[in-house]
Amino acid sequence: MKQAKLWMLAAILACGATAQAQETVMTYPQAEWLKAGDILMHTPGQELFCGVIHPSAGLFEHYFDVDKAADEHRNYIMMLQKNGIRVHTVTGIMNEVGIDSLRSLAANVLHYDITDIPGESAEATETYRQDVLAKMSRSDLMRCILLQPTVKLLKTDNNTGYEAKYIQNPLMNLYFTRDQSITTPRGHVICNMNSSQRTPETDIIELCYNHLGLKPILRIEGDGRLEGGDYIPAGTISLIGCGMRTNDEGIRQMMESDAFGHDTIVVVRDHKLWQMQMHLDTHFNIIDRDLCTMVRSRLEAQPGQPEYGTCDIWARKPGTKEYSLWRRDLPFVDYIKSRGFEIIPIDEADELHYANNFLTIAPRHIMAVGGQSEELQQRFHDAGVTVEWIPLESLIDGYGAAHCMTQVLQREASAPTTDIKKVSLSLATQRGKKGATIYRIDGIPATARSGIVITGGEKFVKK
Repeated sequence: MKQAKLWMLAAILACGATAQAQETVMTYPQAEWLKAGDILMHTPGQELFCGVIHPSAGLFEHYFDVDKAADEHRNYIMMLQKNGIRVHTVTGIMNEVGIDSLRSLAANVLHYDITDIPGESAEATETYRQDVLAKMSRSDLMRCILLQPTVKLLKTDNNTGYEAKYIQNPLMNLYFTRDQSITTPRGHVICNMNSSQRTPETDIIELCYNHLGLKPILRIEGDGRLEGGDYIPAGTISLIGCGMRTNDEGIRQMMESDAFGHDTIVVVRDHKLWQMQMHLDTHFNIIDRDLCTMVRSRLEAQPGQPEYGTCDIWARKPGTKEYSLWRRDLPFVDYIKSRGFEIIPIDEADELHYANNFLTIAPRHIMAVGGQSEELQQRFHDAGVTVEWIPLESLIDGYGAAHCMTQVLQREASAPTTDIKKVSLSLATQRGKKGATIYRIDGIPATARSGIVITGGEKFVKK
């Protein structure tokens, strides 16, 4: 933690010598809407090629041009930097880490297969492999890590006595740096990916964190599954999707290890299980403390329909560690509205163009995929949202967009609060609203006890 704090301080000072920059305090993100300070990204390279030649096997939607995709990504980075955001890249970090660390990673993924050579010495083969690894340059070690080659050896009677077939398992999804980890108010958690082909990505991201002095606080293991696109910090609560890519066991490990850093955890259950909406951030996103988006099919879904979202509320008393299940199967839309959020609907055509997968870099300031409908542009304008439209036509064919490609390491510190539209001294205005759910200030459905409560986006003193 000491190293992490020193790194954060250095990052703040690197902004410049102005008084304003020095007064700004950055920390692990408490809320998605706070000003972003540092982001981890990966510009895709040659490891992407194998993914695009069979998109479905690469977990992609369509074929796309590898070089155009890399250019789009570099442009996205420049747009973020123009907003004062410090972008750390995976390859940039791998160029800085100790070469022994790279060699260790490469040794884990470079394989020599001698199964087709009966009697071949495994010991001699391993000695040969280690000799090659010891001589590799930094650049070739990085290629080895990203391409994950297997050399399938065959014996011949001429030339060197060997020939080979070469198999690669490249990390074509590494540019979705949202997924391999999550950053909570307590620190970084290394995920356990749903797809085995993506598992090696987590080792690379952990290497990056350690180099930055940000040692992860937890690594999800065993049957637990957790992916970063399912996690959204929201002031006093953590939102975590549970569906295609994240499961209950992964969430349990998070809560048991006190890794969320919030006293209230909202488990958003996905009943549709559709690749286009694989993560929570594909159908729900947050712009500000009182403004969010949701795809229209989810927003208007009725009970019994696959799109109808529910949530379970887990909570604990402040200062304690253990969570308890407070409510199960609450309607997610109603819960979000009860927190004081206005919801901007995302229509189907815009949803399919990844309109919902934007990155919030400051309150009511987002980076979003260009080419959306005039109707959606007007909705953002009417809500006072500044949108920087990013050309990402190639990259989005990998089943992800602006939010998926970024891991926000720190945001501006702020006392987390739930937005309240207005304050009243009684619940009189709610008496005529049949079935209105009343929540405590921490988002838990209120009991009969008195105190400050929230309902319909308003705060009341319950006597």
